[in-house]
Amino acid sequence: MNHLLLRPVAAADLADLHRMAAASADAISSLPNDEAKLRRRIAASLQAFASPDDASGEETYLFVLEDTTAGRLVGCSGIAASAGFFDRFYSYRNEFVVHASAALGVSQRMHTLHLCHDLTGATLLTSFYLDPAYEHGPAAQLLSRARLLFIQAHAERFSERIAAESPGVTDAAGQSPFWDAVGRRFFGMDYPEAEAVIGGRSRACIAELMPPSPVYVALLPEAAQWAIGQLHPVGEIPFGILQDEGFDADSYVDIFDGGPTVEAPLASLRSVRLAREVAVQAEVADGPRRWQLLVRPARECFAAVLARAGDQPTPEDTGAMAASAGERLLAVPLQPEGQA
Repeated sequence: MNHLLLRPVAAADLADLHRMAAASADAISSLPNDEAKLRRRIAASLQAFASPDDASGEETYLFVLEDTTAGRLVGCSGIAASAGFFDRFYSYRNEFVVHASAALGVSQRMHTLHLCHDLTGATLLTSFYLDPAYEHGPAAQLLSRARLLFIQAHAERFSERIAAESPGVTDAAGQSPFWDAVGRRFFGMDYPEAEAVIGGRSRACIAELMPPSPVYVALLPEAAQWAIGQLHPVGEIPFGILQDEGFDADSYVDIFDGGPTVEAPLASLRSVRLAREVAVQAEVADGPRRWQLLVRPARECFAAVLARAGDQPTPEDTGAMAASAGERLLAVPLQPEGQA
């Protein structure tokens, strides 16, 4: 697996990136199927990686997963340094309220959704896409987890709170039962059109058009109720990785399709807690070898691979990353201690 290399996007990746954006199941809102927008997205990422250390928080970073044996890109993932940097970042917060009548002896606990911008300023994980041919191997681990170590290594550029949206349930025509029951009533457009027009989840028009009062879930159609917090199949793999990292998926849902929005403190995440600095050794040392995520954390030459290596990896272990003896990397085991 050390032939799979995660690295920052380059200008020459435009064609491959456009191919992946077109192939994504429901399109990726932060990675649109539009060449001009993708070109701007690449330029923004190049600027973010090259920007001085006093970063503003508006930066967006885009990583690509390259199969160096096949000579093509097979995935991408991204980071927005500060969600809602230019405007507030909206979500629905799950809450429960109790309505009771002493005279009738009745008490009801009601599920409600409250429009909020609690996650404004959180660092947002974005733009996850993986070629279906690679879904059943560990490539998704590399694509998702390595960016957490980039955040850890450059913590001054990011929030201590990390969040990520996952795609919610849609039908074969791309329509969302949650949007049809809630958002469509106030925006007057269907789900694909709303995603295309608004182009993200931090626009002022959301606050201008959506009602500030709570949404009582019991009043929604059954299909919309069922969709709250449910995943589209395309999101199952990255969502599972985030859950394994320790993200909380119970507090927030997306205001468009009702999909789960996860969040957690950076310091609590598994990869961050287990990361250790290792020195690349010229020769193989004695001891067990296990699958590890190996990361070169420097911003100007960031790279990550998966390798079956000992506690002190060798240049050969680092494969496509081509680390040199004496170089210091971050290493994280793919399985917790005590597991095979």
